[in-house]
Amino acid sequence: MAQNSLHTVIAGGRFKGKKLLLPSCETTRSTKSILKSSFFNTVQFDITDAYFVEVFAGSGSMGLEALSRGAKKVFFIEKDKAAFNVLTKNCKNLDEAKCVCFLGDTFVKLPQIAQNLKEAAFFYFDPPFDIREGMEGIYEKTLELFGSLPKSKVRLGAFEHISSFKMPEYVKEFKLLKSKKFGNSSISFYA
Repeated sequence: MAQNSLHTVIAGGRFKGKKLLLPSCETTRSTKSILKSSFFNTVQFDITDAYFVEVFAGSGSMGLEALSRGAKKVFFIEKDKAAFNVLTKNCKNLDEAKCVCFLGDTFVKLPQIAQNLKEAAFFYFDPPFDIREGMEGIYEKTLELFGSLPKSKVRLGAFEHISSFKMPEYVKEFKLLKSKKFGNSSISFYA
């Protein structure tokens, strides 16, 4: 491993303390540890033996944290090739057999993955912040994608987003349960 390589650490569960590589900050944004802790405190007892889908996966830190905390199987979607390479290395270093990685466009891949899930899953959406160049409208497009998922395949939908974005009360049949703010980043839960 390169000396200057970026990394984060699994915070809980059977892989606690294991390092995860992070891709370049130019292409991805890592989830804040306080936000990650809040999310897993919210779902900690429900995630055991569940499916987990990390959308816009980057390094896979949320999905691999879910795996460490007892998720049965984790699905990842990442479009950026360099980030995808980091993601697959991280999966190999933990439990490759329980990880399924997809390289490609979330808006194409997610409906296919959801359709083929054997049971309802937790979906974690972490799109690029809409203030990034070329990402205008990404939240609306992502919410539309979430709303198109079959209700029977969704246990929970969680969205990491810039705090200034007002999340809707409903996304099709899914209701906003709560939102938590952590500085510039917020997380909103739908079920």
